[in-house]
This record gives sequence, structure tokens and C-alpha cells, in this order.
Amino acid sequence: MSSRCLSEDELKNEIVRVMKDLYEKSLVNALAGNVSARERGAREFWITPSGLFKGGLKSEDLIKVDLHGNIITGAHKPSIETKTHAAIYKVRQDINAIVHAHNPWLLGLSMAGAEIRPRITVDAALLIKGVEKVGFKAPGSSALAEEVASAARRGANAIILENHGVIGLGSDLLEAEAIVEIMEALAIMEFTCYAMGKEPKEIPLDEIEAMRKY
Repeated sequence: MSSRCLSEDELKNEIVRVMKDLYEKSLVNALAGNVSARERGAREFWITPSGLFKGGLKSEDLIKVDLHGNIITGAHKPSIETKTHAAIYKVRQDINAIVHAHNPWLLGLSMAGAEIRPRITVDAALLIKGVEKVGFKAPGSSALAEEVASAARRGANAIILENHGVIGLGSDLLEAEAIVEIMEALAIMEFTCYAMGKEPKEIPLDEIEAMRKY
């Protein structure tokens, strides 16, 4: 979304900011969730560490890894989901930021079998290009990385991990963070509709196409 390229220090500071935002919004807990970002099209990326308090990270806590998960620099163990982040970057040159959160409302609806519908709000309809759900695979496993990469390859930029969380894919951190936040908002709105015995009303496709031309 941003047209300006960030310096490496700015990129690291943005990762820390996003992680703190997610913690303060209860989209991750003290030890859960992970965020990564890279310079446009780079073959390495910065990612948050495993085992540190997510609401109090500093830029020096981040780890730089290559697309094979090898550590380039950093004093901590990288996130358990490093393999999944790398798998996404390998198949999506347009993606430069990944946010993985544990949205409670979204996970609740997902476990109940409800479909998340981006067309119920303007911001979701315009930003979310595809939602896919991946069946449960162990966190950090090659199986999970492969399933997520397949969903990303098909064009999804919001990927729900059953009984686990959600991944937002963005051209930059702002977009990836917004996708994760919007997915939680959609879940709350859908739950409200279902609680009132109503189906969520969707925006007509022709209206969405017209908005994209503005």
C-alpha cells in the first residue's frame, strides 16, 4: 500500500509496532503470534522471536533469516512459524509482510463452521482478495507451511488456520495488519447477525467493481 521503501531500521521498528498493536488489541497473547517483513522482493526477511513477550519487543530482538530459514543475524530463536513465512515469500513476490495472529472471534466462528464473508463491509470487500481455510496442521510443521503456501499461491491474502489463527498477507506491514484486524471485525459483525437470526447482507458485486474504479 505504501509507495515509499522503508530503511532496514524503519522496517524493524514497524514490525515491533505491529506486534505491540496486536497484543494491545488482544489479537495475540503474551507468547503467541508472529510478524515478518522484507524489503521488496528480497530473499531474506526479519521475523519476531520465539519465547519473548510479544507486547514488549524491541527492534534488536528481531532475527533476519533467508528463505530456507537459516539465521543471518540475531541473538534469539526465530518464531516457530518461520518456515510458513518463508514458504509464502517463496511463492508470492508481491508479498512483503506477513502477520499471524490468534483472533478469538474469527477462530470461534471458524470452529463453528461459519464462512467469513469479505463482501459485508466496504473496507473488507476492497482489501481482502481471497479468504482460504487450512485444516489443522501442527504449528511450525512442513505440512502447515505447504498448505499455507498453496493457499497463498491461489491468490488468498487472508488465510484461516483451523483451531489456530489467521495469516494476513500484504504488500507492506500496514496492509497485512489491516487484513488481520478486518477479519476480526468481520467475525464480530457476522456473529451479531447470526445471534439475531439473520444472514449477513453482502454488498452487490457490481457496486464493489464500481468502487475499485474510484
